[in-house]
Amino acid sequence: EVQLQASGGGLVRPGGSLRLSCTVSGFTLDDYAMSWFRRPPGKDREGVSSTYTTPGRTFYAEVVKGRFTISRDNDKNTVYLQMNNLKPEDTAVYYCAAARQDPCLVWATYEYDHWDQGTQVTVSS
Repeated sequence: EVQLQASGGGLVRPGGSLRLSCTVSGFTLDDYAMSWFRRPPGKDREGVSSTYTTPGRTFYAEVVKGRFTISRDNDKNTVYLQMNNLKPEDTAVYYCAAARQDPCLVWATYEYDHWDQGTQVTVSS
């Protein structure tokens, strides 16, 4: 059974940091592209960051470039999203997603085969 379990969300003050983790089971992580999406309150789901199976191919939304870093540990079947200098507009439910093939359109949700339930990140003073 395929499962994705995200953790690490919570409440943080502006300027603070959080690290999200997404641990997968039921498939081999290094065979999949992995991405983080988020859904801010009252808005549509949007892409945040992605790491493809091809080494070195990573993508970031413009609004998080320089603040967020995606990484993967294939031995631990875990993908991470290090989030620094968090802003109130980063408040959202964050989702990790897995794609069997490197997506042609990195932020197209239909490209992804598996999703987790989401983890809440709230940035507030």
